[in-house]
Amino acid sequence: MSGPLRFKIESRCSTNSARTGVVTTPHGDFNTPAFMPVATAAAMKGVLPSQVRDTGAEILLNNAYHLMLRPGTELLERFGGSHRFMRWDGPILTDSGGYQAFSMSDINAIDEDGVTFKSFVDGARVHLGPESSMAVQNAIGADIIMAFDECTPYPCDYAYAKRSMHLTHRWLARCFTAMDQTEPKYGYEQALFPIVQGSTYKDLREESAHAIASFDAVGNAIGGLSVGEPDDELYEMTELVCGILPTEKPRYLMGVGTPINLLE
Repeated sequence: MSGPLRFKIESRCSTNSARTGVVTTPHGDFNTPAFMPVATAAAMKGVLPSQVRDTGAEILLNNAYHLMLRPGTELLERFGGSHRFMRWDGPILTDSGGYQAFSMSDINAIDEDGVTFKSFVDGARVHLGPESSMAVQNAIGADIIMAFDECTPYPCDYAYAKRSMHLTHRWLARCFTAMDQTEPKYGYEQALFPIVQGSTYKDLREESAHAIASFDAVGNAIGGLSVGEPDDELYEMTELVCGILPTEKPRYLMGVGTPINLLE
């Protein structure tokens, strides 16, 4: 798979696998390691976009689940995407909405087609799956978008974690197919990141990392961590996965953001 995102490694640590780099997107560069402030619903609460920029932040995170429900993709498209809607001219990354669909809603069903849940806005029955998640993220116009996945809780039964991981892999293939069949709405191509799952089971994490790497995406994400597991397990799973994912591509460790986590 190809895309518009480019990643240049600037330096490597002589004693471990740490590195710094620069990611280039259609809306500019950001340096790694990067901390992304969370503008869940296309707004940073209490601060203006210029004030966010003054903190040194170079990329923001939007969430497909929240923006799909409110204000909705029709309004976002009328504005020309989330960049114009929130008056942010830098890079934006979107979460696929999968995690929120599982964690924040009354779920009616999880099946091969996706998730059916009750909207927190008006109680309406809503469906979100690989194809619709790609459509929502296309309407948002983020530079980096996430594949639709199931984020398992912690602790998680091994059998369930394995079934969920394979479902995530099947959804991933559908996400790439949907993107291949979709014209970008705002004149630039979006970078789709697959997501490694497998809970805290080493064999599942290894299998998932190899499966994700085989898609040859421009970047990769590590999900299903920072969901309640001890820090030592978080670090162990991250190190394991990063030893498998391509070293020349950027990696997004989802949900992790404390200062000590970032240093580790």
